[in-house]
Amino acid sequence: METLKYKGFIGSIEAELKDNTLYGKVLGMDKGTLITYEGNTLAELRADFEAAIDDYIAYCKEENLPLHKSYSGTFNIRISPELHAKAAMSAQSSGMSLNAYIQKVLAAALL
Repeated sequence: METLKYKGFIGSIEAELKDNTLYGKVLGMDKGTLITYEGNTLAELRADFEAAIDDYIAYCKEENLPLHKSYSGTFNIRISPELHAKAAMSAQSSGMSLNAYIQKVLAAALL
């Protein structure tokens, strides 16, 4: 999937063939935050994406709200207690924290 990137934010690129328009939304935001943008060309889409990000940053600053960027690097998962125990034991036997172990396993699987 092609994406737009700006100031630590990542946005999708979608097309509406009926209207011949491009649109997208910022990915990985908190549940209550939706940032969208659109354009008729890729240049317009990128400009609207960047303007939307700048508006969001200004709004957060003006309202003294925390700024949330795409994919904060923190996420929770729910797994069985048995899998949790196996991962923790494997991490310990590797001399790693569970967090470091899971990062290593994910990186090996995804990169």
